[in-house]
Amino acid sequence: VLWPESPGQELSSKTVEVEARSLPMELSEKGGVQNNGFVQNEDFEDKETDTNSQEEMPKTCSVDVEPVAAEETALKPYAGMPKEVLLQFSSQACYRVTREILFWLVIAGSVVLVCATIAIIALSPKCLDWWQASPIYQIYPRSFRDSNMDGNGDLKGIQEKLDHITYLNIKTIWITSFFKSPLKDLGYGAEDFYDIDPIFGSMTDFENLIAAIHDKGLKVIMDLIPNHTSDKHRWFQLSRNRTGQYTDYYIWQDCRQAAGSVIPPNNWVSVFGNSSWQFDDVRKQCYFHQFGKEQPDLNFRNPAVQQEIRDIIKFWLGKGVDGFSFGAVKFLLEATHLRDEPPVNKSQNGDNITAYSQLYHDYTTTQVGLHDIIRSFRHTMNEFSREPGRYRFMGSDDDEKEDTEATMMYYGTTFIQEADFPFNFNLINMKNLSGNSIFEAVNSWMKNMPAGKWPNWANVFFKVGSPNAARISTRVGKEYINVMNMLLLTLPGTPVTYYGEEIGMENIASENPTLPEKSPMQWDGEVNAGFTEGNSSWLPVNSDYQSVNVEIQSTWSNSTLSLYRALTLLRNNELPMNRGWMCHVWNDSNVFVFVRELDGLDRVFMMVLNFGQETTTDLQAVAPNLPSEAVIRLSTHFSNAGKVVNTKLIKTATGEGLVLEYKTTKPVHNMEAFQGKCFVAEKACYSKALNLLYMNC
Repeated sequence: VLWPESPGQELSSKTVEVEARSLPMELSEKGGVQNNGFVQNEDFEDKETDTNSQEEMPKTCSVDVEPVAAEETALKPYAGMPKEVLLQFSSQACYRVTREILFWLVIAGSVVLVCATIAIIALSPKCLDWWQASPIYQIYPRSFRDSNMDGNGDLKGIQEKLDHITYLNIKTIWITSFFKSPLKDLGYGAEDFYDIDPIFGSMTDFENLIAAIHDKGLKVIMDLIPNHTSDKHRWFQLSRNRTGQYTDYYIWQDCRQAAGSVIPPNNWVSVFGNSSWQFDDVRKQCYFHQFGKEQPDLNFRNPAVQQEIRDIIKFWLGKGVDGFSFGAVKFLLEATHLRDEPPVNKSQNGDNITAYSQLYHDYTTTQVGLHDIIRSFRHTMNEFSREPGRYRFMGSDDDEKEDTEATMMYYGTTFIQEADFPFNFNLINMKNLSGNSIFEAVNSWMKNMPAGKWPNWANVFFKVGSPNAARISTRVGKEYINVMNMLLLTLPGTPVTYYGEEIGMENIASENPTLPEKSPMQWDGEVNAGFTEGNSSWLPVNSDYQSVNVEIQSTWSNSTLSLYRALTLLRNNELPMNRGWMCHVWNDSNVFVFVRELDGLDRVFMMVLNFGQETTTDLQAVAPNLPSEAVIRLSTHFSNAGKVVNTKLIKTATGEGLVLEYKTTKPVHNMEAFQGKCFVAEKACYSKALNLLYMNC
């Protein structure tokens, strides 16, 4: 940098030469004194100036600058740099390569995540639906809880007691018929399918009950008996007068007159006995009824009748109902040829046939076209199942007794669905109780059930036309109530519990054979067992209510109620109990033994249930690979819980049940000796490393 030699003199030339690589800097000046004040801590020599020279020759001096000082002047990235500066750095290799590596890592990670998600979804088994994951609790509303002190249970009473349902670890309620009805056959002949009988409350009460049920995370199933109506129904009144389309809504036939009496068209007998034909004075014809004469059968060969039932289904699903139990469906169609049904005893005089059991019902049950009608019901319900989490359950009550194959047809086929399951009456229909009879009842259902379908079990069941659905304590004895509940809640599939069985209620004495098992629910030891605050109940309360009630049993650790709760909790929490294999291990006249296990899980549960006399069972002789010891997880004799037993000598008393737990790497369902004795409905395998279920084991 050059300054002028004298004031006013202009600087004739300025030169700054900087060598960028070697870093020396030359400073030019003309006849002036060098100012090196801008260089910090730099030594320099004074250059003599030739004042006599008239030539303006620039003179130079060299200053060496340290490399570090030069580097400090280089630009570095800083926060808030403008776009132009940012672009200078982004194009540099060190930043570009890092950026590309991060980009491809993100892409690769996303692809891996998507692939893993797809693989997990593809390999994971279908989640159990709500009707599979929980027991079903069946309520007869007139006997559950009276809210208005008139002595009759009602819908508000059910709402008051919803906490009891959750206390039992149950998620599904089944409410039996509550349609407006003359209450013949306990309300199963509806006078109006679109209304609530006033004895149970109003439509507002029903809507409030549905809302309360759903608020607690529960589901509700209701009964629908499409086979017949009450003779008070508007359709029947119009049909008997031959009014328009309603003329053929019911099954009408001419009857012959002889000696002042009516001769029916054939020998068909109703479920309740005597002829299934009843003469009508208004229409001057006979109408057909499979049940009581006050319950005329609808004509399901009339498409308009089928549409009426589908409209009823839509109405109640629209109200928020989660499913239906369709009852008496095997009676929907009858043969059009009206031939006499063959007698069981061919030598019996036809005029003496009055009982339902005296005929083979080849022409009045399970006719061709029946399953087409049931599929149409399923199709209607599927229209309401499209919303996620709102699948609508369909069960069918069609007890075929000895004809197991006919019952299994209600499951539908692989491609055409009907009921989610037909209700299973095998445990109810047993003629005697023993380890062998229990095995036969269980094995009959499991070996005949179509592959991939879901089983169900009931100890007591309230259904249309069933006069003898006695409670467990009455049917087989008080000593077996706990072991029967243990069986019900540890078998694979969905258990159905009739109200009061969780505390071991018994039948009451009644001249009417349909009423003994319908006595009021026993809530506490107060007057009328806490069922009503009124002066009386529609049926008398059982005399044992002061010791057999919900309140007192909830305080006893060794009560039937406490065991029931422990079993539902075990079922809900243990994977092998709700979706694993079931293998029959042993049965004899006293005990029935089976295991529940899951592929990939080394924890196994074995049920040893005594339905006979005190006995000792050697299970190692039956299955040599069993471990020598097992721990009692639950027992009907509560003091035994937690004890260790020798599997070679398992002692059980009359009515005692054990849930044993042990660990093994050799599950029973893989043993050659038990091939054909193991069943699984929803197969799944457990991965301990990933803590998830998968299908392809």
